[in-house]
Amino acid sequence: MITEAEQSVLDIDWFFTDGHNIGFVASGGGKLPEAISKSNEDIEEMALYFRGLPITTDPIVNPKLNEVMSGRAVNDRYLLDFIDMAKKGLYAFDKSILNNFFDGNYHLVARPVRPMKLNELPTKIAHRLIRTRDKRKIADHLSIDAL
Repeated sequence: MITEAEQSVLDIDWFFTDGHNIGFVASGGGKLPEAISKSNEDIEEMALYFRGLPITTDPIVNPKLNEVMSGRAVNDRYLLDFIDMAKKGLYAFDKSILNNFFDGNYHLVARPVRPMKLNELPTKIAHRLIRTRDKRKIADHLSIDAL
């Protein structure tokens, strides 16, 4: 279990699905969805799996990213991790207001040209990922509210 105190000071990577596509999220010191905070083991296993995947597609950076970031620097260093995940087929989101624990808004940083599908994953990973299923279609959103 990841405590709220830990969540508020850490930038924790977590993953979710809409039943078809897969999303990657950097928590930015925000409150995690309960299904995520329950198991540190799940978070670590998912991160190891997705970070270990090969590049399979090109990324597309959100064309409205500068607007969304409102003053925060959008540079190669910032984009690196999000682009890396998009190159593996994941939709990559970042916390819109960093270190605001109770704000659950995240914005799309990068998306894949060819998204990875849930049915392409090993059964064990897919079963863990389905615990964090969102009813909204990931591909239709430039932002999400995780709470």
